[in-house]
Amino acid sequence: MPMTNREKLHELAGTVFDIQDLIEYQTGAIVSQTLVDDEAVTVTVFAFDDGERLSEHTAPHDAILQVVDGTARITIEDDEYEVQDEESIVLPANKPHAVGAISEFKMLLTMIR
Repeated sequence: MPMTNREKLHELAGTVFDIQDLIEYQTGAIVSQTLVDDEAVTVTVFAFDDGERLSEHTAPHDAILQVVDGTARITIEDDEYEVQDEESIVLPANKPHAVGAISEFKMLLTMIR
C-alpha cells in the first residue's frame, strides 16, 4: 500500500533535507508532490520543466510561493514578477494568478486556509 502524504512527511522528521531533493524534473511536464493536506494548510512541492505553465486561475486562500531552484514568471492580475531561487511571493486569495517556468524551476507552495 502506498504511503500517505502525512507518512511521507513523518519519514522526513528529524532529518536535514533539501526541498529540491523531494521531487525530480520531468521533460515537458509539471510534477507535484503534496506533503501536507489538512484543514489548516496544504504544502506542495512542484517541479516545472522549462517553458511549462499553470494557466491563470484563482484560489480561495492566500498562498506563499517559494522558489527553491531556477526562475519562474508569476503573474498576479496584470502584474508580472520574475521570482528566482531563494525568493518568495504571496499569491493573494481570489486574485487571478499564473505560474510559468522561465527555466526549469522547483517551488514550495504553502496554502493557508
